[in-house]
Amino acid sequence: MMSFLISLIVAIIIGWLGSLFVKGDMPGGIIGSMIAGLIGAWIGHGLLGTWGPHLAGFAIIPAVIGAAIVVFLVSLLTRKRG
Repeated sequence: MMSFLISLIVAIIIGWLGSLFVKGDMPGGIIGSMIAGLIGAWIGHGLLGTWGPHLAGFAIIPAVIGAAIVVFLVSLLTRKRG
């Protein structure tokens, strides 16, 4: 249970770091950052592999790059819709 909570906290931090690299905002606050971090880690792993430092099962650098991609796409979609 504790490792799951640590993974969620790391996902929130990854999502927040990813949102720092793009101009748009991730809607949903802390939950949105967590989702961006989890999906971004998955995308980053698929595109870039698992190189770099690891923390709580996440390859940090690919995960942050993937989270930035997710935040960019979500902000692009919400900007066009809203």
